[in-house]
Amino acid sequence: MSEPPESSRIICCIGDIHGYITKLQNLWSNLENTINPSQFKTATIIFLGDYCDRGPQTRQVIDYLISLPTRYPNQKHVFLAGNHDFAFAAFLRLLPPPLDGSDFCVGWKEFEESEEREGWFNGDGYEKMHLQGRRWSGKIKAKFNVAKGTEYQGSIYDAGPTFQSYGVSHGSADLVNAVPDEHKKFLADLVWVHEEDDVFINTDDGVKCCKLIAVHAGLEKGVDVKEQMKILKARDTRIPKVQPLSGRKNVWDIPEELSASPTIIVSGHHAKLHVEGLRLIIDEGGGYPDKPVAAILLPSMKIIRDTDVLAK
Repeated sequence: MSEPPESSRIICCIGDIHGYITKLQNLWSNLENTINPSQFKTATIIFLGDYCDRGPQTRQVIDYLISLPTRYPNQKHVFLAGNHDFAFAAFLRLLPPPLDGSDFCVGWKEFEESEEREGWFNGDGYEKMHLQGRRWSGKIKAKFNVAKGTEYQGSIYDAGPTFQSYGVSHGSADLVNAVPDEHKKFLADLVWVHEEDDVFINTDDGVKCCKLIAVHAGLEKGVDVKEQMKILKARDTRIPKVQPLSGRKNVWDIPEELSASPTIIVSGHHAKLHVEGLRLIIDEGGGYPDKPVAAILLPSMKIIRDTDVLAK
């Protein structure tokens, strides 16, 4: 097959937004002006996670995302949880309880040597909070992030701007009451992984029909894929740090066991734009104010950015 059937649907995967409403609005406008109107109307839009933190307008970003199904009722919208969104939801106590009936505090022990340095949250409600909620709302002692060359914004997650977008100071337990119910529902409903069958993609060897797996960071190498997918679909919160949502080098490549049949793995998270074969990493912005928010269109593999200036 030299080209996908004309009826093949457009799939658009959108990278990390990180609280930048103008970037999101500009990207959406560019998508609308790039994609054929009839195809845009019925497109599958997969948001790859990390809607909050770093940028100043988390509240407005979530308002915008919540509005899309009403504004574009014939589109399919998929909202993945990023590690930042997971942690935000954890602080608001929106995560499902551990499947084995254990308490979230069991998961603190593995990382307790970091508690003092990261200044974990210990205010109202911390006793029943998932580890990442405590880290997200904590007050890190080191003010400078050496790896990124930037100042931390409150916590290791740079969550300060998210608190501020809801009108409360960083680390305040009042955030629980300040976040509207519809935002809580949005965060509570985020999926950890999404699958699509029969996705067409242009490759150097021609057009391929593939399975697509969308997950915020990727799938771990050396860990049984079926077991990973089971954990992700069940949203198993027994795990204090979910690697497919927060890993780095260990989730960069496609696990070898998926090579038997063509499988696209698309992620954000890594603050890079990396398109190699069927491994798609779409996070050109990384939450930096001067970097673009990007999207990739399938099957064309076209990259669209919020900064694109389109001919009228």
